[in-house]
Amino acid sequence: MPERDPLHGLGVRAGTDGGVARVWSQHATSVDLVVFDADDLDWAIARTPLTRDEHGVWQGESAELRPGAHYGLRVDGPAGVEHAFNPVHTLLDPYARGLARADDGSWRGVALEPLTETGFEWGDSAKPRVPLDRTVVYEAHVRGFSKLNPAVPEHLRGTYAGLAHDASLEYLVNLGITTVELLPVHAFVSEDRLVRQGKVNYWGYNTLAFFAAHAPYASAAARAEGAVAVRREFAGMVRRLHEAGLEVVLDVVYNHTAEEGREGPTSSFRGIDNASYYRHDAHGRYVDTTGCGNSLDFTGEAPQRLVLDSMRYFADELQVDGFRLDLAATLGRDERETFTPEHPLLRAMLDDPVIGASKLIAEPWDVGPGGWQTGNFPNGFSEWNDRYRDRMRDFWLGDLRRERETGSAGSGIGRFATRLAGSSNTFSGERGPLASLNFVTAHDGFTLADLTAYDVKHNLGNGEQNRDGTDSNNSYNHGVEGEAADPVVRAARRRSIRNLLGTLLLSAGVPMITAGDEFGRSQRGNNNAYCHDSPLTWLAWEAADRPRFAPALLETARHLMRLRAENPALRPMRFGRLGETVPSASQMDWFNAEGETMGIDDWNSPAERTLQFLAASTPETEAPNRILLVVHAHESDAEIVLPTHEEVSGYTLLWDSADEAPSAASLASSAAPLAPGSPITVGAQSMRLFRAESAA
Repeated sequence: MPERDPLHGLGVRAGTDGGVARVWSQHATSVDLVVFDADDLDWAIARTPLTRDEHGVWQGESAELRPGAHYGLRVDGPAGVEHAFNPVHTLLDPYARGLARADDGSWRGVALEPLTETGFEWGDSAKPRVPLDRTVVYEAHVRGFSKLNPAVPEHLRGTYAGLAHDASLEYLVNLGITTVELLPVHAFVSEDRLVRQGKVNYWGYNTLAFFAAHAPYASAAARAEGAVAVRREFAGMVRRLHEAGLEVVLDVVYNHTAEEGREGPTSSFRGIDNASYYRHDAHGRYVDTTGCGNSLDFTGEAPQRLVLDSMRYFADELQVDGFRLDLAATLGRDERETFTPEHPLLRAMLDDPVIGASKLIAEPWDVGPGGWQTGNFPNGFSEWNDRYRDRMRDFWLGDLRRERETGSAGSGIGRFATRLAGSSNTFSGERGPLASLNFVTAHDGFTLADLTAYDVKHNLGNGEQNRDGTDSNNSYNHGVEGEAADPVVRAARRRSIRNLLGTLLLSAGVPMITAGDEFGRSQRGNNNAYCHDSPLTWLAWEAADRPRFAPALLETARHLMRLRAENPALRPMRFGRLGETVPSASQMDWFNAEGETMGIDDWNSPAERTLQFLAASTPETEAPNRILLVVHAHESDAEIVLPTHEEVSGYTLLWDSADEAPSAASLASSAAPLAPGSPITVGAQSMRLFRAESAA
């Protein structure tokens, strides 16, 4: 028989007659399980010494370890620069499924039964398993999404239940997204520095416990009932989203913990086995590749197992659909601190039958040496494509500024086209365009509207003298910083927003929209609003609190998502190869403004800012489809000639970014097609999408 996994069953297993605790610590000399009175979390009612096995696992039984029991660990061990043992501290079990906090600020784990044993039922809900080519990701914050929505009952606003409310689901389904990516929902705390300043960590990238849902996002009734009700409300949210056909992806922060630097709080890992859980240099100092004070050390089997067990718990028991891995380069660093795509942790994610069947999205960088790794993750991961973000911003905003200021945009169409077609210069042929998670904005940085209204960040409200947040925004205020009264400036900004949104939703790859961008949400120029839990970061739902152009932009976003869903030529799964027909790859033809095939000069000329992109799908499960995308990025209107193609009989307009909202022509399925070879006038700084009608 194969040897049993030595790290199986870590954490606690509680039963009506007591339970078992299993804790890993390689260097500890003693580990005690302490159970506390449920009404006085400072009052210990039982203490059980655990026994160590040869693999560093400490185990023991306690009759008090019943469902709902509040417990902690007290750990002792050797002194030394890499160690931080103190048997006086009560520490949090890294595998705790529920949390409670004592009066002195220390944490207790709460022993929870498996979800289905608590009476929770999944019913007929199931994971939607949206194919990656049909996926449209919507990055949202649990609290911020529904906090101001009057259609959600007040006691549910800003909660898991609020996100799962009928009004929320109706909005998300009607918008056309398929997958909700939630900013961190693992239990987290605010950094000590923020607490001293009277601020909070709103985004949640400061994880305290990797198996517990963040309790403050539960309704007041659930919080009052305790950890079991918090988990039930979280699972109920997942169930409701699944019933609506929507996936749930979690933004997870496994690269560091809330214990910060060596002078930070000791709540769990540092006191259990500092030398094994965190990276150190030869002098015992933390090696920080995250910029957050510490980095978990994934050269060891136990830290790797912690991540895999956490992911498996949320993907299996709580039924989430995938994970976005924050600062994922840290997860792939080896003994030499070098990133390797074949790191055992990354490989184990892909090989695990539960995790590997989930959506896996990497933020492919950290702040350590060699930290930028876009394009280098193994097949099976999609990656946030910062090259896409930067190029598309620069094309529609930076180049516009340069053209206005110097008369020349300074860059042509070639690099834009490469990103539009799936970034084949970044991702290997084996991985294809779906390895690219395309985005123009994210939680970190300007909103889409602010990209067009601010040249510089305005972060004074963060309390750091405007030093925080990036200075490299690739934004353009169109001549006026912030609010603008000039209708010409306002119209130009709206057009730029539509161009950026249209480019995102019409590009090959997996698009991600930041919540609120679909109606023009602003953070008043703050590009690092991580410490603001306020209307600055919450979504506005009342018309009076949204920009006047919000209804038109929202309808444009919905229209673009419908077009993406209806036209497989926009959603290739593979890169094409010249002279071949590759299944599920789009066959691409590129034409200039005159309707002629693009030549070397067209691709390389910095003055060439007009492109016609004809793409034909080669689908394996859908009907064939062909589209024509016309991109014109000069400041003046221009006449172009629609391309002639032997398999195209005409072009039917589907969308024009020059229109404030989808026009009657683009919404009419019976609109008369334009003949190939026809001259048409396209507006300055605009895009048009056509359906290419078959000549057969």
